[in-house]
Amino acid sequence: MLQSELDLSLPYVTADLPGIGGVLRADAEDFVVEEVPLYAAQGEGQHLYVNVTKVGLTTKEVQLALERLFSLKKGDVSFAGMKDKRARTTQTFSLNVGHKPAIFAETAAATIAANLPLTVNWADFHGNKLKPGHLLGNRFTIRVTELALPLVEAYARAQAVVGRLKTTGLPNYFGMQRLGEGGANVRQGLALLQGESDKRDRWLRRFLISAYQSYLCNRYLALRLEMDAFSHLLAGDVAKKYATGGMFDVLDAAVEQPRYAAQEISFTAPLYGPRMWQAKEAAAELEETVLQQAPVTMEQFSRAHVEGTRRMGRLLVTNLEVEADAGAVILRFELRKGAFATTVLREVMKVEAAALAPIDEDTGDE
Repeated sequence: MLQSELDLSLPYVTADLPGIGGVLRADAEDFVVEEVPLYAAQGEGQHLYVNVTKVGLTTKEVQLALERLFSLKKGDVSFAGMKDKRARTTQTFSLNVGHKPAIFAETAAATIAANLPLTVNWADFHGNKLKPGHLLGNRFTIRVTELALPLVEAYARAQAVVGRLKTTGLPNYFGMQRLGEGGANVRQGLALLQGESDKRDRWLRRFLISAYQSYLCNRYLALRLEMDAFSHLLAGDVAKKYATGGMFDVLDAAVEQPRYAAQEISFTAPLYGPRMWQAKEAAAELEETVLQQAPVTMEQFSRAHVEGTRRMGRLLVTNLEVEADAGAVILRFELRKGAFATTVLREVMKVEAAALAPIDEDTGDE
């Protein structure tokens, strides 16, 4: 697949509002992420939950270090979501240590603190292991520094964008970290689907194919925004409830539109595959347009054992706040799992994609 054949451009939902520019993460402390857990540890069970804060380490590096430290086999240490290396991130790992006395949690925490460059916040037992997606979302505090504008002007611009996003939401794009630099992951995923490449590592194979699905999902969201169909439902949309996650077919777009405007429901975007919940009418035509323009078929997804699913199409940003401090614009917000902080930052900053690409946070699938 040639470089020119990929379209990685994504339209802004706030295209009429200027961005603040600036630099993301001049320092790791400028990018702070904290997991919002799906449930609390119950205090008993064979899995030790350890909540740590790390800087300068990937999630997988911590996973391997914990396996070695406690002489556990591969897979005995797990986590709910990937967290960035160049940031201060807080997340929970589960260690399958077997049933131990309660004091083990305290001694294990001390062992980790003494041997690894991690801050241990707490440790407790639970009955099941953490798996990818076992989180509600993530809480962010992000400083945008080295602004080319006077701080007063940058703050005013940020306030305007934030105000719009609270009202409209924004397309739930996948970040460039999923797609790879210059779409590298997308190209490899397409090669796998077309049988031009083979990867024995099952996790890597799945990830790369999902990168191609993510790329097509982005193209769908971009097309929907460009054709002015982001602010309203289409006939035949598959909608999803924000509160419960329940999905349903939109039989009458006019009837359901007030619920969309009230941010109770959203249309969903396709992650293509043969077992994906199929849209109908106008929504189905739009989805088919994207697939027809792609050099891949539904049959190839099927041969690769990709089932397909749907993703919330409109992202709502919870507790979105902006402030100015010491020459920087600070953004605070929460995102549900599966969403990318870059989708918010790119609207506020409006910088080249390369300036956002170094962020490798990936918050887990929906």
